[in-house]
Parts: sequence; C-alpha cells; structure tokens
Amino acid sequence: VELVESGGGLVKAGQSLSLSCTGSGFRRWDDYAIAWFRQVPGNKRQVISCISGFGRSETRYAASVKGRFAISEAAGENMVNLQMNNLKPDDTAVYYCGATEYTCVGIFGGIVTPRYWGKGTPVTVSA
Repeated sequence: VELVESGGGLVKAGQSLSLSCTGSGFRRWDDYAIAWFRQVPGNKRQVISCISGFGRSETRYAASVKGRFAISEAAGENMVNLQMNNLKPDDTAVYYCGATEYTCVGIFGGIVTPRYWGKGTPVTVSA
C-alpha cells in the first residue's frame, strides 16, 4: 500500500495550488477516508481536510482553510485532490495525505490516526 502526494511548490500569496494524493495497493480504495494534514517544522501535524470513505459523501475542513480549500476525488482514479485557493504565507508547510478505515469525524476529533501516510509534498507561499 502506498500514498504519494504531488503538486506542491512555491507560489505567491493569493495564488492557487492543487495537490494530489494517489493511492496504490489498496484492496478497496473507496473504503478509506482520505485526509490532508500539514506540518510546519517544530509543530504537530494538523489535519486540514478530509473526505469520507464509502461514497465520499462527507467533507470536513479546518477553520483555517474553510472557504479557501476544497477536497475532492478524481472520478475513476485512486486519487484525492486538494484545491488550495487564495493561499497565504501561513499555509506554508509540508502537506501529507493519510488513509484510514475510520471516519473523518474521528480524524478531526483526534481519536483516529491514519493507518497509511504519504511522504509529503512541500508548499511555500511567499508574501
């Protein structure tokens, strides 16, 4: 099982980036909730968005990104995207995706940690 993030880079404040999380080796990709986290050196990894498994009917966002970021699944692919708009310097971090058999509620509640992680993709937003 593998998760690979892509799409990170260097942008200016106000610009957009789209990150992708591609899964391979999953028996049933759709059974897994996929969450995006970000981490700044010296800080804890924080969840910023999640899309539920079993139909992808639920999405959740951290307050810091709500209204600017959008999580979605690429139809027909084992891929979850994170569209990031109106980026701010505070969005600078390494972004990770994680997969869990549990729920986005559990992820955001801090009681569930993804079973699988990608290696991360860096995002730098300059002022």
